[in-house]
Amino acid sequence: MTKFSDMNLDAKVLKAVAETGYDTPTPIQEGAIPPALEGRDVLGIAQTGTGKTAAFTLPMITLLGRGRARARMPRSLVLAPTRELAAQVAENFDAYAKHTKLSKALLIGGTSFKDQDMLIDKGVDVLIATPGRLLDHLERGKLILTDVKIMVVDEADRMLDMGFIPDIEEIFKRTPFTRQTLFFSATMAPEIERITNTFLSNPAKIEVARAATTNVNIKQGVVMFKASSKLKEAAEKRALLRALIDAEGDACSNAIIFCNRKSDVDIVAKSLNKYGYDAAPIHGDLDQSHRTRTLEGFRDNKLRFLVASDVAARGLDIPAVTHVFNFDVPSHAEDYVHRIGRTGRAGRSGTAIMLCVPRDEKNLEDVERLVQNAIPRLENPLGQTPSAPQAEAPEDKPRRTRARRGAPKPDAVTTPEAAPAAVVAKAETAPEPKAAAERPAPRTQPARQDHAQGARGRTNDRGRGDQKIIGMGDDTPAFIAKSFEERTKG
Repeated sequence: MTKFSDMNLDAKVLKAVAETGYDTPTPIQEGAIPPALEGRDVLGIAQTGTGKTAAFTLPMITLLGRGRARARMPRSLVLAPTRELAAQVAENFDAYAKHTKLSKALLIGGTSFKDQDMLIDKGVDVLIATPGRLLDHLERGKLILTDVKIMVVDEADRMLDMGFIPDIEEIFKRTPFTRQTLFFSATMAPEIERITNTFLSNPAKIEVARAATTNVNIKQGVVMFKASSKLKEAAEKRALLRALIDAEGDACSNAIIFCNRKSDVDIVAKSLNKYGYDAAPIHGDLDQSHRTRTLEGFRDNKLRFLVASDVAARGLDIPAVTHVFNFDVPSHAEDYVHRIGRTGRAGRSGTAIMLCVPRDEKNLEDVERLVQNAIPRLENPLGQTPSAPQAEAPEDKPRRTRARRGAPKPDAVTTPEAAPAAVVAKAETAPEPKAAAERPAPRTQPARQDHAQGARGRTNDRGRGDQKIIGMGDDTPAFIAKSFEERTKG
């Protein structure tokens, strides 16, 4: 069995590795470190959680042992898709290079440009960055990449998903043609293959597992869930999540819960806290200091549940995560591999449970097609979801009618038996209606005569002939008749 001591790593690096408690490399490390030490380009394909970070960090520190960085001209460059993954690479570098004098700088969003400029001006051996922030420094003229000797692209498939491929190509063009490139990815999409063919020169290809395979140490399952109604789906789904957590019992010491949308991350975290589950959200809209504190609390076991978007799906090295819950089926099948890869790390066993509603069944098929395995169906711990309640009968539910404007409101009680005594008494003492003789005579409809035939007698839009009103009939007011009589006499 190969050990780290059998490789041509620097003695200071070997000492640091021994202090971390590792002596045997993982398959990706065993395959990638020797050609990287020889100066060859490396294309590493391995599922997440297999030690890819150390596979490029250890040879990089050894190769950079000689030489010195110049101001604004880093000697090596590591690109990571997210702030969390970049920060984790920086932590690994600190752990493995602590016995050397190599310097580093971390360029990520959410932190001060001024502090980053100060580090760059001093000169750094290793520059670890996200593509967006790196391009910001390049456009401001604060950084020169012409002295980069080693370039690493980590989680390249995630770069593709996040739309960073054009940025990666631009960064590649600003680095020397003679650089050494180490390229790592969990999957090999056609676009990733095009990039490797363009920017890698005769790379040593190390594929320790079939692309997009899942760790055999992870017990997987999916609960097919149909809500009683569309309006109740979100609440019932959160209740199912809590039931699944309770069903796991003490075996679920901590867990990461993944949601597709940032808004759902906040809602699920708030709901869990409401019911007594210690949870906190993490997604891209939170500021970097808040995200860092949340991750540290989860890593230090001060926080039991981390509710996350896919910003946390890649590269988070927290070895003791026992469970992963997919609150939603990921819309990109590759994300499933990375999500559940947060558990079952470093040889440990883990559990990954997914909730699937009817509209996500197509995404579930895509996931199973990618991993080339059917995910076992699990029973709903809440039992059969209750069906939607039947509509009430018309006689049981009074029909609401809209009253005419100005019309009196109907009495709330229509039968004397159901009416209060005061209402009945009022009805009994109501005055009798007036006799017919006392009532005013009804107004008659004004007489109408057809107008003479002609153009004005043609049928109008409503199908009636135009008519002209002659006189005022029996309803002529007396004062009008009087005025006519006076004028006639005069």
